[in-house]
Amino acid sequence: MNNIISAVVWFAIISAALGLILAIASKLFAVKTDERTEQIIEQLPGANCGGCGFAGCAALADAIVTGQAPVDACSVADDKNIAEIGRIMGVPCETGKERFRAQVMCSGTNALSKKKYIYEGVSDCVAANRLAGGDKLCPNGCIGLGTCVSSCKFDAIHVVDGVAAVDYDKCRACGECVYSCPKHIIKLIPFSANYWVGCMSRDKGPITKNYCDAGCIACKLCEKACPTGAIKVTEFVAEINYDLCNECGECQNVCPRKIILSNRSQQKSGK
Repeated sequence: MNNIISAVVWFAIISAALGLILAIASKLFAVKTDERTEQIIEQLPGANCGGCGFAGCAALADAIVTGQAPVDACSVADDKNIAEIGRIMGVPCETGKERFRAQVMCSGTNALSKKKYIYEGVSDCVAANRLAGGDKLCPNGCIGLGTCVSSCKFDAIHVVDGVAAVDYDKCRACGECVYSCPKHIIKLIPFSANYWVGCMSRDKGPITKNYCDAGCIACKLCEKACPTGAIKVTEFVAEINYDLCNECGECQNVCPRKIILSNRSQQKSGK
């Protein structure tokens, strides 16, 4: 009996000693954190979307404090938050920067695009793309299985009639959908842009016609009609230079395929 009591006592003494040692060690070897890091985290959206190039909001906050990232590195935070981060860091911060949004450059809905086979595999664009580039004939058409949808932290993109569509009011231009799309047909464009080309086909007109009833045929009528030289046909597809565009709408008026779009409701997700 005495042996049992003695063992218990020694166990308690050793446990207390080890606890004391650990407590002292935690104080001696504690990593000091800059209080500004927590203050900056409070100003960030907390979506951990990765649009800034860092693993998450906490990693970005730490990078800002250590000088590895600018105070306005977060494209999702609004001007008020950015200004407060600048105040915390004690540096001047420019606010009022141009806002951007994601735009899906494809008009190949189920009714307009032609398919080469019936896909019945995993509902993922990356997986489908590995099988001959997806089920649509157009090699640059939206696969429409929603990989961009699952990547969006803001519920700003959904698949409508076989093509991904962006809800501009929700979009924060984090770029996750851009990075996740295996076809690379999602771009970030100025939020105020009223016109975009709903196609990214890189094939000649006759070939594109075989793929899709809404593809760009590189006729260059839009290029000729533009008074500012803002739209050019490059590699058989029209592209808009938003720095030059005055939004006159002439390109849209002359497009025979009606793929230069301006009505934002066409690209809303409808949610």
